[in-house]
Amino acid sequence: MISLRHCSHQSLKYLFTRSASRGPLADFFNRLIGTHIHQSLKMPIEQTDSDVTLSHAGSSVKVLLHGANILSWKVNGREKLFLSEAAILDGTKAVRGGVPLVFPVFGKATSGPTATLPQHGFARLSTWEFLGQTTEDPLTVQFGLGPENVSKELQSAWPYDFTLIFSVSLGSDTLETSLSITNPGNVAWDFQTLLHTYFYIPDVNKVAVTGLTGVSVKDKVTKTDYSETSKDVTIASEVDRVYENVAEPVSITSDGKTLFEITRKNLDDVVVWNPWTNCTKMGDFKPATGYKNMICVEAGSVSKWTSLAPGETYVAVETVKALL
Repeated sequence: MISLRHCSHQSLKYLFTRSASRGPLADFFNRLIGTHIHQSLKMPIEQTDSDVTLSHAGSSVKVLLHGANILSWKVNGREKLFLSEAAILDGTKAVRGGVPLVFPVFGKATSGPTATLPQHGFARLSTWEFLGQTTEDPLTVQFGLGPENVSKELQSAWPYDFTLIFSVSLGSDTLETSLSITNPGNVAWDFQTLLHTYFYIPDVNKVAVTGLTGVSVKDKVTKTDYSETSKDVTIASEVDRVYENVAEPVSITSDGKTLFEITRKNLDDVVVWNPWTNCTKMGDFKPATGYKNMICVEAGSVSKWTSLAPGETYVAVETVKALL
């Protein structure tokens, strides 16, 4: 369940009012915490109508409210994420790059309750609420999404009650993201979720992903299933693979040196994706050579469906450490 110790006053208010609607108990709760909301910890947080930027210990992270999409993560001034030069940031479509959030379906379902949803669901297509700060060090903020934040069309396509709390925690050389998924409704529902992280890399020809040896793979390009035999998974053409039930931490290396270390909790699967020259078929992928400087290593729970009963909460966490 959600630890209230790690919720901001705004997050507690959001969770409560999402559960209790506008009843007398919710009004009491609002009055109870209202005087504390503006006594938040004072740290370098810049907020505009469209985004929130955190700065801490020489690092920074910028989060777009549309999709709660992380657009930038810098360590000592050096960008760690890839963002397409043609990414659309006005809320009219999903963002190409950074860290898009996938929920409640990965890819495009052909049957079941999510079949009428767009690819990767609605979390990345909806505008989230900024809920405030929770801790000083690491500097942590939270964002919230419920049915009231989703378009009527998408609500009708997936008519379930849900509460998502997305936490972003910035350290000197780490970025931790946590997605808390709660079912406050009266019926159970199934979901998939994933952090679609676009890592910036110096040269795709020199990059490898480690920690996947012996893992079962669903290869979407070759349309085959097999067990990964390589110690170093390299990229020399289009790659789109789901690695299932990955037990070990995963690393991204360049010329044998580790760029990123990735650890996961309740995100058992890892997707590795690079469109190669097929990126030219994507209108929002620029420059055309951008595939040479990006690799998606995506922590998720997508090889099966997770069922969430009424009142239950599922918390997924990813921690990325930048080493170079």
